[in-house]
Amino acid sequence: MAGPQSQKVLVVDIGGSNVKVLVSGETERRRFESGPELTPQQMVDGVLEVARDWSYDLVALGIPALVVMGKVAVDPVNLGSDWVGFDFERAFGKPTRVANDAAMQALGSYRRGRMLFLGLGTGLGSALIVEGVLEPMELGHLPYKNGHTFEDYVGIRGLERHGKRRWRKHVLDVIARLRAALEPDEIVIGGGNAAKLEKLPPRTRLGDNENAFLGGFRLWDGARMARHR
Repeated sequence: MAGPQSQKVLVVDIGGSNVKVLVSGETERRRFESGPELTPQQMVDGVLEVARDWSYDLVALGIPALVVMGKVAVDPVNLGSDWVGFDFERAFGKPTRVANDAAMQALGSYRRGRMLFLGLGTGLGSALIVEGVLEPMELGHLPYKNGHTFEDYVGIRGLERHGKRRWRKHVLDVIARLRAALEPDEIVIGGGNAAKLEKLPPRTRLGDNENAFLGGFRLWDGARMARHR
């Protein structure tokens, strides 16, 4: 699935470590470092630099933050400040759609039915798609153990603190809890640390980080969002 037939879409996947970009019709993914000090203007400047020889008509952004009605509602935990209220469309000079990064990857991973997406990266991204309708979620911030959240245990901090073996057990436990609560037909595990898992439960599959780009194209190709988003 590509973007609107007559227009090219530039997809920007913003992570805690890197910003990755791809334009429809190309195969070369380009990137630059992000990090905890990255501001939205620095992100835009970096994207314009690495994409300077590409032509495109539309922009799709995946941002690791709460996005409501197409706007960043809270500054990303793992990036810099000033994301709330930033005018991305004006900065790029192109029509721009903004989504949570996990929601964008979920869109690109979706096949059918009721799918829960969990992104194991710097934090824990999450999104639910029900019969093609996307519902971005913030499950990583729910309380889990010892006054800490799901994200504290299965994000990068949990992996570094507890080691790979215990981290895997926490991931499987979180999957089981969220499956019981949300009753998805399948769960897709994405994010940079998904490959560190050895075994997956039934009705669970690994996603592919490349699906974030497909999800970005789908943002401009008829993807349906839950109405309050």
